[in-house]
Amino acid sequence: MIPLRDANPSREFPAVTYGIIGLCVLAFFYELALGPGLRLWVYQYGIVPIRYTHSEVASRFSVLEQAIPFVTTMFLHGGWIHFIGNMWVLHIFGDNVESALGRGRFLAFYLLCGFAASVLHIVTNPASRVPTIGASGAIAGVMGAYFLLYPRARVLTLVPIFFYFSIIDLPAYVFLGLWFVMQFFSGTFALMGGGTQVGGVAWWAHIGGFLAGMVLLRVFRGRR
Repeated sequence: MIPLRDANPSREFPAVTYGIIGLCVLAFFYELALGPGLRLWVYQYGIVPIRYTHSEVASRFSVLEQAIPFVTTMFLHGGWIHFIGNMWVLHIFGDNVESALGRGRFLAFYLLCGFAASVLHIVTNPASRVPTIGASGAIAGVMGAYFLLYPRARVLTLVPIFFYFSIIDLPAYVFLGLWFVMQFFSGTFALMGGGTQVGGVAWWAHIGGFLAGMVLLRVFRGRR
């Protein structure tokens, strides 16, 4: 399912959402310019679970070097489809959540959702030496908040049906609920198969981000 747009205009200009998108654009084009150096860049600034779970590996890094990837990973992407897909979803759902929380709280909310996503990915995939990058976990948090804030907002969705595509107008709770269920079952099957990152997708990072978004929404919105 691919969201095309939502029928839920924001009350104010989403400066933080567009700022995050802008930073991701700059980071992505910088990645494209790195050439052969990209591999080292991704290992340095992406989340590599074994760096945090294996004491011998962890001892090679300073506290700062271990902390930085929890932020930088949210602005890196592994290819055009990954990058465009994430930015499009953030564009659709981010403005309304930012409007509900306020700009400063939304930024903190977004970063914490990304952090929670990375933590759950590490916990469920502790021996992995594969770097994980992308804003998907943080954006999943935005989707989790949207699920609670605007469950009946309409989301125009492109749905593949066998060899055909159909455009369907779905309530947000249906679209986001189905999305979460698909992530959960994909992550569960991956665990049963001995891994959590199959086909380049860190399913449990998505799940962790979505659940964190639902929980943190109550914290940040309650304070507002």
